[in-house]
Amino acid sequence: MTEEMSRVQRNAQTSRKQPKKNSSKAKRYAKYTILTLATLGVVGALGGAGVFAYYASSAPKITNSALVGTSQTQLLDADGNVFYTTGSKREMAKQSEIPKEMRMAVVSIEDRRFYKHHGVDPRRILGAAFANFTGSSLGLQGGSTLTQQLIKLTAFSTAASDQTIKRKAQEAWLALKLEKEYSKNQILTLYMNKVYMGNGVYGMKTAAEYYFGKDLKNLSTPQMALLAGLPQSPSGYDPYVNPKGAKARRDEVLEAMAQNNVITQAQAKKYMAFPVTDGLMTTHPSSSTQDEEAKVDDAYIMSTLAEIKKLGYDVNKDGLTVQTNLNQKVQDRAYAIGNTADYVNWKDDDMQVGMTVTDPNNGKVIAQLGGRNLTALQGTNRATNTVRSSGSTAKPIVDYGPAVENLGWSTNHLVLDTPYTYPGTNIQPNDWDHKLMGSMTMRNALAQSRNLPAIRTLQEVGYTKSLEFLKKLGIDIPANEMVGSSAIGINVSTEQEAAAYAAFANGGTYYKPQYISKITEQSGVVKDYKAEGSTAMKSSTAFMLTNMMKSVITDSYAKMINTNAYSQAGKTGVVGYEDGADVPDGAAHDTWFTGFTKSASISVWTGYDRPNEPGHYLAEGEEQYVALHAYKALMDYVMSGGDDGSDWTMPDTVRQVTVNGIKEYQVVGADVANEKTIGGTGAVSTTRTPTVQREQQTVQQSVAPVESSTEQPASETPTSSSESSAEERSTSSSQVESSASHSESQPASSSSNAPSSSASSTQPASSSSAPATRESSR
Repeated sequence: MTEEMSRVQRNAQTSRKQPKKNSSKAKRYAKYTILTLATLGVVGALGGAGVFAYYASSAPKITNSALVGTSQTQLLDADGNVFYTTGSKREMAKQSEIPKEMRMAVVSIEDRRFYKHHGVDPRRILGAAFANFTGSSLGLQGGSTLTQQLIKLTAFSTAASDQTIKRKAQEAWLALKLEKEYSKNQILTLYMNKVYMGNGVYGMKTAAEYYFGKDLKNLSTPQMALLAGLPQSPSGYDPYVNPKGAKARRDEVLEAMAQNNVITQAQAKKYMAFPVTDGLMTTHPSSSTQDEEAKVDDAYIMSTLAEIKKLGYDVNKDGLTVQTNLNQKVQDRAYAIGNTADYVNWKDDDMQVGMTVTDPNNGKVIAQLGGRNLTALQGTNRATNTVRSSGSTAKPIVDYGPAVENLGWSTNHLVLDTPYTYPGTNIQPNDWDHKLMGSMTMRNALAQSRNLPAIRTLQEVGYTKSLEFLKKLGIDIPANEMVGSSAIGINVSTEQEAAAYAAFANGGTYYKPQYISKITEQSGVVKDYKAEGSTAMKSSTAFMLTNMMKSVITDSYAKMINTNAYSQAGKTGVVGYEDGADVPDGAAHDTWFTGFTKSASISVWTGYDRPNEPGHYLAEGEEQYVALHAYKALMDYVMSGGDDGSDWTMPDTVRQVTVNGIKEYQVVGADVANEKTIGGTGAVSTTRTPTVQREQQTVQQSVAPVESSTEQPASETPTSSSESSAEERSTSSSQVESSASHSESQPASSSSNAPSSSASSTQPASSSSAPATRESSR
């Protein structure tokens, strides 16, 4: 019994002791876990410290001049001369000029612990990290103190590629250093003088004058709060553009000031009732001299700033030095051509122009004119607008280029200028003169800008192949917008056409238009930019189209710009009004010329922003030659500098043949034996109707002798014009609307029925059934 009880007692004691053993084991596990985490923490901290030290060692140097300096961006021309600086002249505020309430308004909303931390605030960093983890919009930048923001404005950019751990580490290191060298109020003053405030304004002293016409000391509390809130989003809180957003931000600052004991809650509530527009200036003085100088380069400035934005930079905050490809002398001449009567006879002050000049060998845009008689800066850039029809400047890139590229057509390929009906419709397009020339060579069809051969060519090539050709030239048209009438006009810009035609000039390589050659960031990092060329077409296509476009200049009314000083090629474009429009017969609303040498490609558009207003048309004759004259005036200047103006050399992918004494060209390897051409191998005999013969003879009698080495025989003499300025008078069935005129499009009733595949459509139709719509193109 005793023994049994003793055993039970021992078991009970053992049972009571067991939890102690388990508890001790748990403690050991906890201890090991803590030690392990601590060890990992130390290792991590040491590793992090090592990385931080490594990044800090490569941080840029911060000088006093850099801290005091502006964060404005400068644009330099190709020679390194500054031609534009973002924003207006900055007024620097002394520390004594900034009221304490203004300083505390900024501190309250941007960095409430500013006077307590040493440049980096661990609390803000942890809060920002938590917000970033939970998906808040604060992200990493939410942890930046005012000191860090000053560093960022001084030494770094806002580009997405610059938002790295390395950059944040360097920013923190530099902020810690700065706090040891400058007082808090000095740092705050530097920040308030540097920060971007919207509308081209830098610094809060300048902003006080711009927005309220006052010194900082004379601002009311609500006005101070408005300015203090602007730096976070100067455009988003712009009181002129978004007064509702501006008021919400101002009230947020007032609430922050109350919470920071700068003002009372009662005062904050009272100030929130004030209109955000209270005391806001409605007009702003500007420097007329500065504005006039900026007008010369206005279009180039707009295009460059747009390119910088695409690269991820903020030109208003990043303090960039941007080397551009601008040739200031060529730009000055382009401006003079557009804004004086020294080179071109402009119809009136409302007539407008768009012009782009590129270097065919590298894609560099060397000059650009976005309009004339500018009344405002950085408004409409007509050189990059894609809302106007190109007229017949489309034919080399939509029709004949793709035909040579994909079908191997020879320059004397047979094309028909005979009655034609858009497939699937009963609509018959016309040529500008409502005449029919019968069969002719592709060369002559392009030189004389006949519409029906071009439309037929697009059908034979097929929309898919044409779209592919255009895309390789930087012109990306949606498939559903390619219709039969695209053969004689597409909506493009002078920038696009200058770059596209440059590919003919250089032998088949497309370069994307390039405005920037180098960017130097505030940190000293230099980034170079160079357009990488891509093969857009075969060398045979480039040479043969160039040779055909040389005939445009020698064998059409464009011969007025012909010269022996340099070899050039190009294409005219005229877009006319629809039949029935209240304009004189033969009037046009858009005229183009895009031409090139080996050294420059220039595209020019002329017309009116609102072509349907009374008097806003270009009459037949000299008014429609302005684009040609503007091109010649600028090309003569460009080529006067000794640039390469030599003729193009035939590549080994092309074979030359002589047909009736004329040099024609074939693609080596093409099935020319079965090709229908006029004269030479595979020639076909064609017979024109008596009516067509009489019409052609009538035109021939009015044509001056052709000054060209490729002069056509009598049966093929170009119908140059009586040099009729209606060469390609193309019109659409819809009215042209203000600044968004339509191309030489086929009538709306047929566009949806136009086939999307290649189709040879040479079915004759009675010319008497042709619609009233005139689709002209020259």
